[in-house]
Amino acid sequence: MEQIISLIGGFAGALTPMNLLLLFIGAMLGTAVGVLPGLGSSMAVALLLPVTFSMDPTGALIMFAGVYYGGLFGDSISGILLNTPGSATAIAGSFEGHRMALDGRAAKALATSALGAFTGGLLATTVVVFTSPYIVKLASMFGPAEYFALAVFAFIAISWVVSESFIKGIASLAIGLLIALVGVDGVSGTVRLTMDVPHLFDGIDIIVVTVGLLALGEVFYRASRRRTVPGRSSIISSGRPWLNRKEIRQAMPAWLRGTAFGLPFGAIPAGGAEVPSFLAYSTEKKLAQRRRDSDFGTRGAIQGVAGPEAAGNATAGSAMGALLAIGLPTSATAAIMLAAFRQYGMQPGPLLFDRSADLVWTLFASLFLGLFVLLALNLPFAPLWAKLLKIPAHLLYPGIAVLAAVGVYAIGGSVIDLALLFGLGLLGLLMRRFDLPMAPVLIGVILGPMAETELRRSVSVAEGQLSYFVSSPVTIALYGVLAIGAIVLLVIKFRKRTVLKRETKTVSQPEQVGSGTN
Repeated sequence: MEQIISLIGGFAGALTPMNLLLLFIGAMLGTAVGVLPGLGSSMAVALLLPVTFSMDPTGALIMFAGVYYGGLFGDSISGILLNTPGSATAIAGSFEGHRMALDGRAAKALATSALGAFTGGLLATTVVVFTSPYIVKLASMFGPAEYFALAVFAFIAISWVVSESFIKGIASLAIGLLIALVGVDGVSGTVRLTMDVPHLFDGIDIIVVTVGLLALGEVFYRASRRRTVPGRSSIISSGRPWLNRKEIRQAMPAWLRGTAFGLPFGAIPAGGAEVPSFLAYSTEKKLAQRRRDSDFGTRGAIQGVAGPEAAGNATAGSAMGALLAIGLPTSATAAIMLAAFRQYGMQPGPLLFDRSADLVWTLFASLFLGLFVLLALNLPFAPLWAKLLKIPAHLLYPGIAVLAAVGVYAIGGSVIDLALLFGLGLLGLLMRRFDLPMAPVLIGVILGPMAETELRRSVSVAEGQLSYFVSSPVTIALYGVLAIGAIVLLVIKFRKRTVLKRETKTVSQPEQVGSGTN
């Protein structure tokens, strides 16, 4: 009951003409930036962060709510229409979504994505509103060992799941941890990897890292390829952007399943929605095989879009709850949102609900409103977003590079940040060239400092007793899940090798018999 009263007060603060205008502008700009290849939702938040410097905290955070959800939907638009997802989160949904677009059902794919994002985000935000006090209580039970276990879980899970090769995932994670080491050690005061540049004593800003690796890295990668860059496409968003009753009945269970996958992952530092979206996609694929759905993997199935999209936005909704209640950014976008909070002198965590309760509940209300604005903005007009991608490549990618440079310079006002941006862009080019995943780098940069700090605190508290690291139910559960996951993945890999050997023998035997008869 107390949460409902607080939420009603939040709606009273959010439902003003100016705040609604800021919410609408944020959703529109977030979608427009997120739809551009190489940028994505995290870039939408990062590049629009300087715009809010002179705004009051309430208006700025309401605008960010629109940008937050608008950017997530923008990620999926380019993935569905051009098979170029705006971020790793949108990859799973683009598999079937792009097949639907090739089949002339792009509008239906975009509608499925928008409704899935709405369903997942609405359910997740509702759960967060009514469970936020319990999340705060749970956060108070976490100590150094629990936070370190969370960081280790995130490192291993994201490196293993989102990458085809565990070695490549660990290599990307190592790059992220190396970047996180730059600066002055807060405990010992040791200067690390700064090359005697005073500007680097505070480390490399997460926004510089994200913009450099994702946006500028994509620009360099596209410029290095001789073939035509995505930007001119023959795919037309044909058809009406509405689903009939049969299609809604097909999509609804997938939306609910995707939301169930996304909810818990938003509360743990797994780097974003990559893991739950792929889990949702694989679940829908297995279910399609059981019901012998011939559209899945060929013409494109609605369930293959609905599940991952709902999982992505459900993760985003619960990630916002984890950020506000625990102060823990569980994705790159949440980390940039954390920077926005700190910009106004606020530190998310258990005390935020006491010190800035009015602002927190206004933000919760704006998240609900942002979902409805997103649906109203994108459901009827989703096919029109494709025209943004008709911009010629020789204008599109230089524009992205200029936008990235201006955004980074506006944040720090330093030429060194621009040099770092260029260097990280080259690093992003090399990572794409050698097929190294981006998610482990970002999670390493985001959670690396926290992992180091909590490890030192744990060692200090443990006084040489290694059992301290597995002395609570939380740590045992996290390490246990990692161990079980490793065993399951190894068994699956072994079975695949066995099946492959059997198929190879089956194919080779007729050839041997045929050669003998001749």
